[in-house]
Amino acid sequence: MTKRTLEDFKTGQVLLIDKPLTWTSFQVVNKLRWHIRQTFGIKKIKVGHAGTLDPLATGLLIICTGKFTKKIHEYQAQTKEYTGTITLGATTPSYDLESDIDKTFPIDHISDELIYNTTKQFTGEINQKPPIFSAIKKDGKRLYEIARAGETVEIKHRQVTIHQFEITKINLPKVTFRVICSKGTYIRSLAYDFGLALKSGGHLSELRRTKIGEFSVNDAVEPLKFVAELNNECN
Repeated sequence: MTKRTLEDFKTGQVLLIDKPLTWTSFQVVNKLRWHIRQTFGIKKIKVGHAGTLDPLATGLLIICTGKFTKKIHEYQAQTKEYTGTITLGATTPSYDLESDIDKTFPIDHISDELIYNTTKQFTGEINQKPPIFSAIKKDGKRLYEIARAGETVEIKHRQVTIHQFEITKINLPKVTFRVICSKGTYIRSLAYDFGLALKSGGHLSELRRTKIGEFSVNDAVEPLKFVAELNNECN
């Protein structure tokens, strides 16, 4: 095992972390930063992530330390791959399971063929409206803060690119998928819009980020495993 030093973390490390369910991306960064500081007895070190994952999503987070935090924008711009599940026949205000179902819709008319054909509408460059429950800022406030305060706000559509949208399993009301997409794509919005296009409703019930550029979640470790590994290296 190669022992990492304080100088390694200051010069810059790229850490591949598999974010657990319910953890926020900010919690992962805080956990790693705190442990690096405690391990080496220092007061400050730069640590940041290259692309937020929602608390109800799992999967790949790229964490940069020290001087490598300057590379964060470079990693954020790379293509992402996700796998997940869309539940048809119901919508939620957050487009996922963070909020309760607000409307239900029929799904009797939805065939496998219709599902496969509808994915074609969501391949290539598409216009997408981000969810109101998102970290985007509007007039200095996060959209999720506005939503939780019960306020309404106009959200502009943005153009994103879906390179691949593959249906991997159909077991209605659940549809399992794999998506390769550009920076800025909201898979929650894709799930919601997909439900609408099927003349029904839909929300994201499971999501896992599997790749960012050439980085794979198969090479990532969970935060607590990183902590244990660093402890072993330094003991």
